[in-house]
Amino acid sequence: MTERITGAKAIVKTLERLDVDTVFGLPGGAILTTYNELNDNTKFNHILVRHEQGAGHAASGYAIATGKVGVAMVTSGPAATNVVTALADANMDSVPIVVITGQVAASLIGTDAFQEADIVGITLPVTKHSFLVTKPEDVPRVLTEAFHIASTGRPGAVLVDITKSAMVGELDFEFPVEMELKGYNLKDHPDHQCLSAALELIKDSKKPVIYAGGGCVRANAELELMQFVKLLNCPVVTTLQARGVIPDSSTFALGMVGMHGTIAAAGSLQEADLIIALGTRFSDRVTGRLSEFAQHAKFIQADVDASEIGKNREIDAPLYGDVKQTLRFLNSELENRVDQHEQAKKLQPWWGFINELREKYPLYLDEECAQESAGQGLGNLSPQAVIKRIGEVAKEHDEDAVFVAGVGQHQMWASQFLGFEKPHNWVQSAGLGTMGYAIPAGMGAKAGRPSSDVWVVDGDGCFQMTNQELATCRLAGLPIKVMLINNGTLGMPRQWQSLLYNNHYSQTDLHDGADGWSGEIVRGDGVEKGTREAKPVPDFMKLAEAYDCLAIRVTRPEEVDEALERAAAEKERPVVVEFQVAKNAKVFPMVPAGESNDEIMYTQNLRPLSKRAAKEVAR
Repeated sequence: MTERITGAKAIVKTLERLDVDTVFGLPGGAILTTYNELNDNTKFNHILVRHEQGAGHAASGYAIATGKVGVAMVTSGPAATNVVTALADANMDSVPIVVITGQVAASLIGTDAFQEADIVGITLPVTKHSFLVTKPEDVPRVLTEAFHIASTGRPGAVLVDITKSAMVGELDFEFPVEMELKGYNLKDHPDHQCLSAALELIKDSKKPVIYAGGGCVRANAELELMQFVKLLNCPVVTTLQARGVIPDSSTFALGMVGMHGTIAAAGSLQEADLIIALGTRFSDRVTGRLSEFAQHAKFIQADVDASEIGKNREIDAPLYGDVKQTLRFLNSELENRVDQHEQAKKLQPWWGFINELREKYPLYLDEECAQESAGQGLGNLSPQAVIKRIGEVAKEHDEDAVFVAGVGQHQMWASQFLGFEKPHNWVQSAGLGTMGYAIPAGMGAKAGRPSSDVWVVDGDGCFQMTNQELATCRLAGLPIKVMLINNGTLGMPRQWQSLLYNNHYSQTDLHDGADGWSGEIVRGDGVEKGTREAKPVPDFMKLAEAYDCLAIRVTRPEEVDEALERAAAEKERPVVVEFQVAKNAKVFPMVPAGESNDEIMYTQNLRPLSKRAAKEVAR
């Protein structure tokens, strides 16, 4: 049965029919016709953000935390361009979001009309697909196609730009609709020949490593992955995106791999004779200098995106298809081929090497930085110790707690020390590395998972980019818990300046110039002389209180637990806990950009995988 309605109403009705329950957005001229159709009977909840980039990141946080498509809706021109960063971020991390933008009337396109921007042209390079809708009758079909594209195959970001003339025009609304995606073909199963080649490589391997990426999380393949791991008795390293796809508590888990991964993870890849890459793209942050990455290894790569297979590294057994289905096939074959006792015996020397690295080089918990930093910044708390305790307290109160991070040192410490036992409970920006991601993404995660506690680990640099979304959180009833790791500086650039630029700290001090004044100031009634005490700008406690958040400042180790317990107990409004941490704290291990993983630094002066050190460990 058809119904004669406007294109604007068709947008709302189609979203409802696609089972959308939450939309993050901000109205404006070109999209107002659609906003006019929202009312108390609308079947989804609209959350009014304070910035369009926040809407996009919130949609991303929602999608990661729920596994569903996140949705944002904004107007044309600057609103559309504001959301481009969020689109690029989600697409690079394979997060399914659909962003609907308003556009000027079709007759005005190309005339430089008010708030006109070619957002389709702008976003085509950074989305999975971008649509322009100029006819009202195309609205239901295009939106349906957008959701299908965003959520199938390799997930990604899709833009749907809808002209105002398409919104005010009428159509005969029917649902469901038939999609027209003749060139969009998906492949579930790899070729049998390639699977056979992979099984032969596995059989012959004596030093295998499973290299699991975010594709395993997106494919919900954690059960199949664990079965595969146990069948092979094989160590597993995870990318930043894949944290939690195998529990950190598992004996098979070597932790995160990459620039700030564990020594055991880096060493296992460098010495492996077989690397089984599942849903990952061999990022430069993982491989280091590519020509010196895992030089003795054969490679199996399984990925749903054919363009990723062999893109950065020649692959011996390419497995193009859904990772979950690929693992199911491999597991069924291996159950009949692998003798568990013989497999464990074969890999015993390999595990001996790995366990020695694990024992000798645990995660680097730098508590000496507190003494080194005394008097050099705001505080001298150990950020690693603080973040480790955040993870412990959060999980004591909610085993299903969601952790969200911004970008920088605090992100790496969070990945290292929070402890992840489940997928979908870790939300952060990996590929694009977007500062300002955490607050809106945490907002989206809380909207999608209202019964889970959402703990946002953010830095003082990132926080100042998007903290306005705390107003959204307060008014929309989204009580996220923000753990603000405040070192008064742009921590990761400062770390590089320390290690690579001979301590030349150029433009990374966020409190430079806020050290007080002495002299005279002119007021209306004359000149006043005097001094003012040093004061960090901004005062995060006053800022949090302005947003009606619970504000807690921690400056001493003995205050940490009490603050975290107060944060955990607050269920009605957002919390901001400011931890004043050591300015000189560094993220280790670290592979300097452009260097080989063999040169990974455990501390500033210790490189345990350099050729000489590796020989000593092997003895």
